[in-house]
Amino acid sequence: MSNKSKIEWTECSWNPVTGCTKISEGCVHCYAATFAKRLKAMHNPRYKNEFEVTVHSDLITAPLEWKAARKIFVNSMSDIFHEELSDEVILSIFDTMNQASWHTFQVLTKRSERLAKLAPQITWTSNIWMGVTIESKEYLNRADHLKGSAAAVKFISAEPLLSDLDSLNLDGIDWLIVGGESGHGSRPIKEEWVIKLRDNAKKSKVAFFFKQWGGFNKKKNGRLLEGKTYDEYPTFEDEGL
Repeated sequence: MSNKSKIEWTECSWNPVTGCTKISEGCVHCYAATFAKRLKAMHNPRYKNEFEVTVHSDLITAPLEWKAARKIFVNSMSDIFHEELSDEVILSIFDTMNQASWHTFQVLTKRSERLAKLAPQITWTSNIWMGVTIESKEYLNRADHLKGSAAAVKFISAEPLLSDLDSLNLDGIDWLIVGGESGHGSRPIKEEWVIKLRDNAKKSKVAFFFKQWGGFNKKKNGRLLEGKTYDEYPTFEDEGL
């Protein structure tokens, strides 16, 4: 079974790999690490190693058994391009995405260098949306690595947004997700950062999705930006990939 997701821009999650290690400032308050600790305490067998990188081989082909089409966030509890994973495991997960053509797979990474390295070996069928996280201007180069791939849909997740991204070049990008950090100790997001990103997306004709203001009380702070919600999704022409 897939797990229904509370993440606003997807429908469910698929975790053939769990566990990760922190790589940049966006990882400081990692929700997945906290969740994994809780699941281990609940004796969930998938999390007996808590947040150590663990491959669940029996789940690699799981989406092939899910008949109803859905948007699937791949490895919400890990990073598919983690350095501890073999090329073979990564490519086998992408092979499942190729075969399960009726689903839409949303893949997100902070390890864009490895994405760039493996991209030529990946078959980029049109149901794979590939994204990178850019939480501050120090990581703008991740967008360049993403643009080098042949993914049919390329997206950027600016969450948790920790600085302005005034110089973000959206050429070649199909979707921009923006959100503030939530949970205990969450760092602030400035409205002017979000507005500039929205305007950049509009100018660049990129779909814009504003996920949340964040803060400790995510529900109370809501999702309105200047009185409006933004729930745009990318549209593209299937080129028969």
